[in-house]
Amino acid sequence: MLIALLAGAATIFGFAPFYFYPLPLVTLALLFYSLQQAANAKQATWIAYCFGLGFFCTGVSWIYISLHDFGGMPWWFAGFSTFVFCAFLALFTASVGWLSFKTGRILIAAPIFWVLLEWVRSWIFTGFPWLNVGYSQTPYGPLAGFAPVVGIYGVSLFVALIASLLVLMSRKPSRKAAVLAFVVVWIAGSILKQVEWSQPIGEPISVALVQGNIPQEMKWDPAIAKQTLDDYLALTQQAQAKLIVLPEAALPVLLEQVPQDFLGKLKTHGIVHQSDILVGVLESSDKDEYFNSMLSYGVSLTQTYRKSHLVPFGEYIPLKSVFGWIYRDWLNMPISDLSRGTVQPKPLAIAGQQVAVNICYEDVFGEEIIRQLPQATLLVNASNMAWFGNSWSADQHLQMSQTRALETGRMMLRATNTGATAIIDKDGHIVETLPRYVRDTLTGTAQGYSGITPYMRWGNWPVISLILISVILLWGRKKK
Repeated sequence: MLIALLAGAATIFGFAPFYFYPLPLVTLALLFYSLQQAANAKQATWIAYCFGLGFFCTGVSWIYISLHDFGGMPWWFAGFSTFVFCAFLALFTASVGWLSFKTGRILIAAPIFWVLLEWVRSWIFTGFPWLNVGYSQTPYGPLAGFAPVVGIYGVSLFVALIASLLVLMSRKPSRKAAVLAFVVVWIAGSILKQVEWSQPIGEPISVALVQGNIPQEMKWDPAIAKQTLDDYLALTQQAQAKLIVLPEAALPVLLEQVPQDFLGKLKTHGIVHQSDILVGVLESSDKDEYFNSMLSYGVSLTQTYRKSHLVPFGEYIPLKSVFGWIYRDWLNMPISDLSRGTVQPKPLAIAGQQVAVNICYEDVFGEEIIRQLPQATLLVNASNMAWFGNSWSADQHLQMSQTRALETGRMMLRATNTGATAIIDKDGHIVETLPRYVRDTLTGTAQGYSGITPYMRWGNWPVISLILISVILLWGRKKK
């Protein structure tokens, strides 16, 4: 169990900012080998649980920063809450151990149940698909070539299958077949990376991604709201790109509280330079609802995108009658009761492109991003990762954005408050990026693309259907 705990913790180095993509293949192989050595289902469950505990405590411990540093929660309660959250996530890997052992065919069952539980984790309680092992292969690993075909869960499945093959290679009777299968998968992924799934459409456009670097503890302070507005206006007016993007909730007041001359200056700048400006701001409706939105100002008609996949406990309070006391007595979250936008948004027709906008956490859900495709020619993510300080969270989120570019064959533009602001090409590679925690504007060019990848057409269902059928066959064989 100690080895499993350490292996789980080490797995995180396969992800951004380290990008050591072979490591998760090895650590998962070590987990599957350990499950084979377990004396009973209980021991297998504990081994897998320890792996998950090491993995998530190392990988998402930055939750503590948002709870304590910016949420005002006492250190001991923030630490306890973070541990409980990671311990809950580890239950999914524990289930992999128990279910795999029960089938009696661990090296076949473990990859199947691993992906099944990743998928369940992506939607249960609105979902937290952070650190799916498939992300570790983006963009450098050969297995990343499967992303446009089968999506992130397909890549996770190939990672887990490779791990099983590595275990089989240690056995003489199955070594040749395992090596052959390994080579076939590795070469297939490498070949798929060379396929052009999308085609350029129109001319490249100039883009400017604004990184305001507003400290989170000061962001919603009314005393500096005017200064924040002035800073963003100055940064915007310095940019002369066709598309200018500001971060999530860049304006620290509600839309109706934004001075009209501020919005007028934005629109005037856009008209003068024949450009469009995407601005993150909170807006309210006549029904007393509040939305996390991106609005466009400039040469095109003003258009709006409203965030639909909200962060539980961050942007809304699930089961408010049960958990409301946490916000009343322990937390100070300024945006904790938002409403959802439409779940079937349309791309914004701005800057001569069809822009699929998503806000922060939304781009960790590939199946939701493709709802605006294939109409969209360009992806834009606006985020504020200042909630998590100088942690790995921004790098991990950046890697997920890289995967969305791979899955769709579209460029991804990321405008963030403190980082990681970046331009990502259609193959998931970072073209340009800004240093963290600087106030600056990233300028470059973006090419629009058209075309449909297999993942865009079918989503996650081919892989999930295969997984569910495999589970039925495994249990049917066990009963027989």
